[in-house]
Amino acid sequence: MAEISAEMVKELRGKTGAGIMDCKAALKENDGDLEKAVDYLRKKGLATAKKKAGREASEGRVEAYIHMGGKIGVLVEVGCETDFVAKNEDFIDFCRSIAMHIAASAPMGLAAEDIPADVIARERDVYRGQLLEEGKPENMVDKIVEGKINKFYKDACLLSQPYIKDPKLTVQDILNETVGKIGENIVIKRFSRFQIGA
Repeated sequence: MAEISAEMVKELRGKTGAGIMDCKAALKENDGDLEKAVDYLRKKGLATAKKKAGREASEGRVEAYIHMGGKIGVLVEVGCETDFVAKNEDFIDFCRSIAMHIAASAPMGLAAEDIPADVIARERDVYRGQLLEEGKPENMVDKIVEGKINKFYKDACLLSQPYIKDPKLTVQDILNETVGKIGENIVIKRFSRFQIGA
């Protein structure tokens, strides 16, 4: 078994924001392998997020973000369970980061069910027309269109978008990690994005 040094724990904490004891346990569990320990803590955060998902998030905050000299603005409502967490610096940073992400990525909704049916129908028609124009066989077109619609959802829905500060992770991954770190259910409830001339 590898010797777990304070330096290793510090490095893992810097990468994940997890507590000292959690970092030490993750490194021990993964024989000192830093990357495996990061994955271990991320999975643990996901498990914690799933356990806490049913709990009511009736506290929280509305965060505002203004970008490009007042050309783009975002309001986002993020819920948590207690007033104590709503004032927690990690929670506030998470809310700010999400507002900034929304300004940069312009999602159409939180999840697939928030995208209007007429928008999806229009996208389907466009994709279908493109594929037929390219001469794709009719029997393959529907399958290809479904793949393109899934990609559209990934780009259009906030929770499935690659996170602007770390594109290897989605916004949902960052949300799960924050729940694991803070220890309360956190819910991105709604947002509005405003852009001059849009």
